[in-house]
Amino acid sequence: MAAGASKPTPSVPGTGLINDYPTVARADYVFGCMAANGQSRQSLEKCSCSIDTIATILPYEKYVEAETILSVGQVAGQQAEVFRSTAMFRDIVADLRRAQAEAEITCFY
Repeated sequence: MAAGASKPTPSVPGTGLINDYPTVARADYVFGCMAANGQSRQSLEKCSCSIDTIATILPYEKYVEAETILSVGQVAGQQAEVFRSTAMFRDIVADLRRAQAEAEITCFY
């Protein structure tokens, strides 16, 4: 490569960079996915594909927002109810669910 030249940045049509998710976030997702789907090489490949697919659909910032809402929404009590019942929060989580569904179709079938 010539001096001053840089490698092209990988991207996916219609979305931002595929690499905007930190490695630790990807690893955390893969560990959780493998816990749910088996601790095999095949599961590792499918779960890695899954987070890569989600990353092509949903920017990391939106992923974090949805995961936070889901986490807080699991807490019992009236204060967490706002996270379960507010339309804006439901829409954010719905975007994550759609990305997960696409990832499941792409990687697990």
